[in-house]
Parts: sequence; structure tokens; C-alpha cells
Amino acid sequence: MKKLIYTLFLLAVVVSGLLFTNREIKKEPSKKTPPKPLTSAEMKAARKQWEESPDGIMYKKWEASDAGKKVYASEAKIRKDISNFTNMEAVVTSISLPAGSRVGFGVMVSINAEDYMLSFGPLKSNEFQQLQSLIVNDKIIIKSHSIMHAPKYAYPIVAGDYVERNSKIIYKREPRKGGC
Repeated sequence: MKKLIYTLFLLAVVVSGLLFTNREIKKEPSKKTPPKPLTSAEMKAARKQWEESPDGIMYKKWEASDAGKKVYASEAKIRKDISNFTNMEAVVTSISLPAGSRVGFGVMVSINAEDYMLSFGPLKSNEFQQLQSLIVNDKIIIKSHSIMHAPKYAYPIVAGDYVERNSKIIYKREPRKGGC
């Protein structure tokens, strides 16, 4: 019986020693070198290669089309407010985004008689609970740090960073943690 206990104890010591040494090895920093940032020449070459690809050709055609020009003109109207992160008065025109949208939770708004998609990102638990109380014709104040566009959508996409209704904040995006 004593031999069995000593054998099990010795086995436990050996196994724990192996696990401990493996843990030590895994904590060492990896020896891989981080990728170097691309030079401007490499970036230009990669951009030219993309522009010659089928996706790049389709995007260039969209930019030159009437729909692309309309989206860019709408973006230009609020570009200064986006850059300065100033208040923009908006009216909710629809509580849902166009069919097939894949930008997460959002609403359609009108700013200075132009339509925009106001996107807040992927729907998470109760994060957008107060935003879901918005109804058509609500007047809101929004602030945003960015505006985007895509050939798939006929409207510019404004990232919703701050929303206020009746002088009460109903949404404020939390800053990202850990830098960038």
C-alpha cells in the first residue's frame, strides 16, 4: 500500500514539474519580428493592383456614376461638422435601415434635407435600449467622428457617436480601451 502511495506521489510531482516547465516556456515572448510598415511606393503599387482588380474596377465605376457622385456630395455637406465633432440637427426618417444592410443597428436620418444612414454597430444586449425608443419624425442632435460610403448603399453611413433628444443624452459611444 505504501509503495502505491509513494508511486502516485512521485507521479504527481513529475507531472506538475512538466506542467510548470511548459508554462514557463509559453510565457517567453515570441521571436517573430513584427511586420514592417509599407513604404509609400509599396502602398501605391498595392493600390494600383487593387484598382486593376474586378472589385477595384467596379468601385471606380460606382464613383463615376450618378449614385456615387450623389453619395460624395452628401458627404461633403457634413464633412466640416464631422471633422469638428460639432452638433448636427437631424430628423429620424425611418427606424430601420434599408433591406440587406449589414452595418448593425441603425436608423435613417435627414440632415440638411439629405438622407443618411446613422449606424451604431453590431446589436449587443441592452447597449442601444434608449435608441430603440426613437420614432419617425423625432428631432435629435448627433455628433460623429466618421462618415463612410460603400457602393452597396445609396446613402452615406454616419457613425453614431453621440445622440441627444430633448436635451437628454440617449446614447454616447464609450471610447475604445487600450489605445487605437
